[in-house]
Amino acid sequence: MALPSPEQVITSQRQDWNRVAGGWEKWDRFFDEQMAFLNHRLVADARLHSGLRVLDLGSGTGYPALLAAQAVGANGSVVGIDLAEHMLTVAEKKAKQLGLHNVLFKVGDVTTLPFESASFDAVTSRFCLMFLPEIPKTALEIARILKPGRWVAVAVWSVPEKNPSISLSMAAVKQVIDLPPTDPTAPGIFRLAKPGDFADMLERAGLADITDQEFLGEWSYGSADEYYTSLMEIAAPVQNLMATLSEAQRLEVKHLIIKAASQFQRGARITFPIAVRMVAGRKPG
Repeated sequence: MALPSPEQVITSQRQDWNRVAGGWEKWDRFFDEQMAFLNHRLVADARLHSGLRVLDLGSGTGYPALLAAQAVGANGSVVGIDLAEHMLTVAEKKAKQLGLHNVLFKVGDVTTLPFESASFDAVTSRFCLMFLPEIPKTALEIARILKPGRWVAVAVWSVPEKNPSISLSMAAVKQVIDLPPTDPTAPGIFRLAKPGDFADMLERAGLADITDQEFLGEWSYGSADEYYTSLMEIAAPVQNLMATLSEAQRLEVKHLIIKAASQFQRGARITFPIAVRMVAGRKPG
């Protein structure tokens, strides 16, 4: 079977993320509260301060572009890019509610950035790059549009075994149906999970002072049922898999997911450990 072209991958992902935009808007407050520490870490690693011009790749519903806009202030500006226009509609609503006038959201493919060379003071990205069909090309683009001496800061998911809230759904599906082995080089949530995966790409793109750290944290849900509901409403890849199952198989997968999630009960909540790779680098000069 022929592998899909980069253009086909991008088209499919645009459709997937537009489809779940409503779910992301519904769960927006939850992720604002649970993931704020990652947004602040990215802002710090990118060395953001007043007056800078920032590019955020894969902004989705506004993470971390909105925090970046607050950090750079009225004298700075932020451009956020994402494939899914419906996700960006949510981000624009939030910017308006926050009274932020220095952030602009644009629909686009981050593999080919429509900006002049050395035109940004910083680049950020949270949970986007691992889904790209041509990640090294994006690393080169980041290096091109960064000004000399400036920083890029990226967050991607670490390995599956350290992120059970993400990996247990796939494990549940595999108990119900046979799935082909995952291609470790294909776009996917754990594509950049190993040490050096993205750091090496930045180095080859010409960046320096590169750091690559596994950053540990946690997030929690009110119940295993709440976790399952959120998963089905925001996780486009899981939705795609569930759509291939019969009703009986879907019910069995739901039972297995809730059972697995219940093992993370801590007090009154379901609390999952998470592990994120934080990668940063500076353009020489």
